Amino acid sequence: MTEKTFRLLEFDAIKKRVAECALSAEAAKNILDDVPRTQAAETEELKSRVKEILRLMRESSNEKRETFPEIGFLFPKLETEGAVLDIDEVYALGVFINRSENLLRWLGDKSPGDKYSDAPDCSVAEKEIFKVLDRQGKLRDLPEFREIENRIRRLNRDLETIGSRYGADEEKRSMLQSSLPSQRDGRLVLAVKANYRGRIRGIVHEVSSTGQTVFVEPEESVEINNELLIERRRLDAEIQRVLRQLSGRLAEHREDMEALHQKIIFIEGIRARARYGFETVGCFAEGGTAEGGAPVQKIVLKKARHPLLGSTAVPLDIEMDAAIRTVIITGPNTGGKTVALKTLGLLAMMNQFGLPLPVDEGTALPVFDGVYADIGDEQSLSQSLSTFSAHMTNIAAIIGAATSRSLVLLDELGSGTDPEEGSAIAMAILDHLIEKSVRAVITTHQGILKNYGYTREGVENASMEFDRRTLSPTFRIIMGIPGESRALEIAARNGLAMELVQKARHYLADERSDVSALISGLKEKRRELDAAAMHSEAEEKRLREERRQADLKELRLRQKELTLKSGGVGSLKHLLEESRKTLENLVREVKEGELSREKTLKVKDFLNSLAESAAAEEADLEREEAALTAALKEDRQQQQMEQETHTLTLGPGQAVLAGDFKRRGTILRAGKNGAWVVEIGSLRMTMDEKELIPIKISEEEKKPLISQADLAGGPAAVFELNLLGQRESEALESLRRQLDAAILSGLHEFSVVHGKGDGILQKAVHEFLKVQPQVADYYFSRPELGGFGRTEVLLKS
Repeated sequence: MTEKTFRLLEFDAIKKRVAECALSAEAAKNILDDVPRTQAAETEELKSRVKEILRLMRESSNEKRETFPEIGFLFPKLETEGAVLDIDEVYALGVFINRSENLLRWLGDKSPGDKYSDAPDCSVAEKEIFKVLDRQGKLRDLPEFREIENRIRRLNRDLETIGSRYGADEEKRSMLQSSLPSQRDGRLVLAVKANYRGRIRGIVHEVSSTGQTVFVEPEESVEINNELLIERRRLDAEIQRVLRQLSGRLAEHREDMEALHQKIIFIEGIRARARYGFETVGCFAEGGTAEGGAPVQKIVLKKARHPLLGSTAVPLDIEMDAAIRTVIITGPNTGGKTVALKTLGLLAMMNQFGLPLPVDEGTALPVFDGVYADIGDEQSLSQSLSTFSAHMTNIAAIIGAATSRSLVLLDELGSGTDPEEGSAIAMAILDHLIEKSVRAVITTHQGILKNYGYTREGVENASMEFDRRTLSPTFRIIMGIPGESRALEIAARNGLAMELVQKARHYLADERSDVSALISGLKEKRRELDAAAMHSEAEEKRLREERRQADLKELRLRQKELTLKSGGVGSLKHLLEESRKTLENLVREVKEGELSREKTLKVKDFLNSLAESAAAEEADLEREEAALTAALKEDRQQQQMEQETHTLTLGPGQAVLAGDFKRRGTILRAGKNGAWVVEIGSLRMTMDEKELIPIKISEEEKKPLISQADLAGGPAAVFELNLLGQRESEALESLRRQLDAAILSGLHEFSVVHGKGDGILQKAVHEFLKVQPQVADYYFSRPELGGFGRTEVLLKS
């Protein structure tokens, strides 16, 4: 794969979007430098890692989105003996280790058989760092600094006393431009009016640009300034000594920290891919190996959308089994042929980059050793290349590099020159690609290539559908049928005079064969076959479901019958056995002696007991029969409910189960492009028809509902709360109302913009959030979203 192909298919734009999902600048750079895998095993391993983290994101809400500082440049520095890291560098190492532990903990807690448990433990290095620094990156109040810092504070107080003495003296204050002293080079100075500079003895440090102000260091503060300078140098030296010792201890853990850094940057590259899939709601393509270990060869795109076109993308369906090596796409200009090529090529590279794709389930893609494309006009004036020459230069390079595992995409093959010669060259190129078993998809307007597609084994025609009623393309691909260019219709639609179009039709009718009529007939036949296939598939699905329900019902009845029989037979056997033993004993007693009144009563008691047992068994059987009747009635009611649900149709006022979580909602009105506007609680959202399941509601449930938002009576929750310009009390009240509104409306995440400034509002916001029981977590935003001036808030679900 070449940089030129990346540029033609806009793969670099995809990599940039993935890199923006990374929480590490170093991981983002690696993503931008990375290329698609070319081996099936490597691709599947990468995709399996991305799938696992994407699953965690979708199932878990406690992922910490913390940015990782850059630390890779510090390891060569630590390797140098005697090197000293500054405070910011040491703090960056500590933060990286701490956030790495959080990420690994999240992966380990949520992922059984964690693949990342082999990361080295750097907690000792982290403890060393935060013995010297606090969690905000400031030096702790260590004993080594305390005596020096106290002396610096005393000297500063002495200087302040001297400065305030000059400001308090009315006579001397009149000699000053400002009653407040300032500093020059770290030394206290007074802003003296130029005409009074001889009245205040001291050292002149600077004169203003206008010459009206002289900055004088009073002589009584000279010695104090000198002592202060000395103490500051002592403090700097002491800090350097502590940092030198700390750097030496960290150097002992350099290999572990470097290994952890590499591991986390790799994981963050995987997590960025998963985050991209999470945000785009992508689906992974099937691939790897089929049964028997053979690599997957078929190409199947289900409802594939170009990832850079957004909501304007028209879904494409493309299918090439292993026997089809070449597809020739024909059809009208602006019909979407080039977009189809770019979509296929871009999705193939995204698949091998480990990314979820904007496709439906059932999509399958092989792993190609190269994706090569010749798309667009490569005319070059500087190199004296015409359009045709540029295409041939590019195609020659592609033919030389492509193998049986490559994907080749050629746009407008054979164009830019004489049609007859261009068609001959195009067929020769296709012959060569077919001989090499290269997978190729080409677009063309050359009519002879349509016949080529019918006569060559392993080649299939396809076309871009054209709506005759609107005289416009539908951007759908129809496999198996060539398309017409529709140049005359498109020319008329774009403003060409009708008399010119009619004249063109006259010229065309003289020379044109009935190929267009044949193609039109084939298309109509294809539509009929598609409609019949869809009807047959739906009918088959319905019959399978009915058969499944009938089989299930029969199975339940047989199980019940078997249970009743086995229970009844067992009880009867037990009764007969006990009765037989009792009767034998009575007979033996009668034979052994005379028939007495006592023995007669015993026989009567036995017969009464036998009758009672038979009655009890009969009652048990009646209960079992009643239970079976109730079960059958419940089964019929369930089938009736399913039939009623099946007959319900979507429309305003219809109750539905919406989305993946089947939340109860009500349709308000029809939206655009076949979608519906649905109210779920206090939220209204537009959802696709296939995401909605109609349900039947009782008469009581049909009464008008009052949403939580109506009951609240307050402002609606927002995704970003801006507190800039508000006083602390006003800001906290706004934040309290936002929390209430978010809880009522079901909003689980929002951001608060408080700015940086002196950090007063920032601190107040964090103190407020810390004590709120509804808040699950809060943290500063990523640097590009506001950094320390903005806080992300997560509420408990």
